[in-house]
Amino acid sequence: MASFLDKLLKLLRTGRGKDMRFLCRHLLSQRGEASQTALAQEIINTYAAMDSTQRIRFYEMLCVEFSPDPKALQRAAANYLENPNELNLSQLSAAVEPPRQELLRRINTASRGTETLVAMRKDLSDLPTKSSDFGPLDADLRHLFRSWFNRGFLSLKSISWQTSALILEKLIRYESVHEINGWPDLRRRLQADRRCFAFFHPALVDEPVIFVEVALANGLTGDLERLLDVNAPVLTSDKVNTAIFYSINNCLDGLRGIPFGNFLIKQVVVELTAEFPNMKNFCTLSPLPRFSQALLDTHNEHGFTPRRLSALLADYAAALTKAGKRRDPVEAFFLLLEKPVANREVLAAPLSRLALAYLTEVRQNGKVFDPVAAFHLSNGARLEGINAFGNLRPYGLKASFGITINYRYVPEELEENHERFVTAGQIRISDALSREHAMVKKAWPQDHA
Repeated sequence: MASFLDKLLKLLRTGRGKDMRFLCRHLLSQRGEASQTALAQEIINTYAAMDSTQRIRFYEMLCVEFSPDPKALQRAAANYLENPNELNLSQLSAAVEPPRQELLRRINTASRGTETLVAMRKDLSDLPTKSSDFGPLDADLRHLFRSWFNRGFLSLKSISWQTSALILEKLIRYESVHEINGWPDLRRRLQADRRCFAFFHPALVDEPVIFVEVALANGLTGDLERLLDVNAPVLTSDKVNTAIFYSINNCLDGLRGIPFGNFLIKQVVVELTAEFPNMKNFCTLSPLPRFSQALLDTHNEHGFTPRRLSALLADYAAALTKAGKRRDPVEAFFLLLEKPVANREVLAAPLSRLALAYLTEVRQNGKVFDPVAAFHLSNGARLEGINAFGNLRPYGLKASFGITINYRYVPEELEENHERFVTAGQIRISDALSREHAMVKKAWPQDHA
């Protein structure tokens, strides 16, 4: 083995040792652990030095040359159909799995292997849409990551002001919901009435996979500024009764689509319950990132058509037409919406109704249109509250005209809510919203497009 490894290491120092096709084929053929690790490390080093054109050729090679053998797959399928026993099923499973997956597993054994593969998936997602179809490679990476990053391998850590500066800097960089404006802002988010929890993976040292920021408050709020104001007074533990999850961030683009958030929220609820035994309210203050997009798209037959808008805004027609100086309430509404904050008094109620309709009625491919809503509702949360002008920051006004949403996690409801949502698309709605929801349901079917 030693002499073979010496020859291998000598070969890796030659020009041939930089040929990715040669490296990948030899990595799959080797049985020795040391030689596998050396080859995997060389693949990682070579990939890091590639430019975008070379990487595209590499992806093409992986998709074409390391896919399942069609003839072997046909033979295995025929054998199983003829005799469906455990042996033939095992052989069929082996034939179906692309050699590419085993190659990726072996690359993962080298130093920084997991980091490289996560970065590779990000590189794939960053390619222009007109590039070649690398779906099979992305699917294999996603399949492996679902195993490697399952809850059993993730450790939950509480982030505080005493956490290493390296990790704190990454929190600032990865915060994508509510930007952290420097160290004073971060410090306020980590004070005594705030909590921050993150999942870490042993293969990614000092690299949070996902983190959630929590405000400990006295009652629920829909006003984002109360949570983000760096000068807000710090509440003592005896005055808090509600945990508000106000920002959840996936940190690594290469892990997009891998489900961490549901585990994270439920684990954080357990942690907070242990720390505050009397805390019973676990809610969110969430954005509505696609609301303005959906509201302005009046040509979508599954969304806010002119007839549906007219029906939904009928109760507010007099106020809208008077303030907007237009005879048509829908036209007046959109005119006023050009300056939402200046017209907040007249817009608050109609915007809230439209947001409720957006959450409960607008669909894309039969599913809830809003990704944040889909996340919380599929986790078993209920729709608790809709807050007009809860986020007056520029990004909040752009995405949702300032609307914020409260979802509530009631432990004894979670399982039932989850099942009703994923199986039948049913949304649990709070009593406070039930009457308004009935109005929305009544108005929405008036357009039969």
